[in-house]
Amino acid sequence: MSYDGMVATHYSADKGEGLGQAILDALTADGVDIDNLTLMDIAPVDAFHVGGWEATERMGQALDLAVGMKIVDLGSGLGGTARQLAATHGCYVSGVDLTGEYCRVATMLATRLGLADQVSFHEANALDTPFPDAGFDAGYTQHAAMNIPDKAGLYAEAARILKPGAAFCVYDIAKGPGDSAIFPAPWARDPAASFLATMDEMVEALRGAGFAIESARDHSEQARAIFRQRIAAMDSKGPPRLGFHLMLGPIHREMTRNQMRNFQEDRVALVEIVCRKA
Repeated sequence: MSYDGMVATHYSADKGEGLGQAILDALTADGVDIDNLTLMDIAPVDAFHVGGWEATERMGQALDLAVGMKIVDLGSGLGGTARQLAATHGCYVSGVDLTGEYCRVATMLATRLGLADQVSFHEANALDTPFPDAGFDAGYTQHAAMNIPDKAGLYAEAARILKPGAAFCVYDIAKGPGDSAIFPAPWARDPAASFLATMDEMVEALRGAGFAIESARDHSEQARAIFRQRIAAMDSKGPPRLGFHLMLGPIHREMTRNQMRNFQEDRVALVEIVCRKA
């Protein structure tokens, strides 16, 4: 299997082609009117990154987003970040993701939320996007580079499609100072699909692609607190109807516990880097 296929299979496994319907069914079971969805209705499954809504809003502020700006999302997943930023900042977001089902579900949810004219999702490799040179006012990548071995190529592609002076944010899981990560983890079932870099390595790759670094922060302590709360809730109540287990399948529980250990033992780190294209 190709590398792209391996990554796409990880995010598609254990749910077939029914993810969109599974999300709608879970919402209905929770008493949500799926014909009148709000961003907060789908937030439990939409924000597929550590920190959820708050982390995305912090990133939007760091990017200094404004009405009418064109933004690129490299590794858009179910499109939650794109929809949140489009709705709250009035910008237009174009996302790319390797997993075709994620792009289809992202489009469906955008339509139900009335955001189809502000967001679009393309099944493509973030190293080779279908966008022209210097077409975006800002960009970001959230929890995607863990599956991408060529960090330099990823950031070079970001630099190609961003306008001069555009801000770019990397919010990702990085390699920590401890031992190697434990698998299965939310981004990979085994080390074959995992390509973690340290924050310093990411910073250097961004500089090599022509970005000037404005800030580089470690949010690992926040991640530890989030996973402690998540595991406590999972142990006491079980998974909610609407949650990440819909994407990851039954192995989700093991992944969550392993990720807690990864953060507790400094095997991984949660990092946020804000930079600007020269």
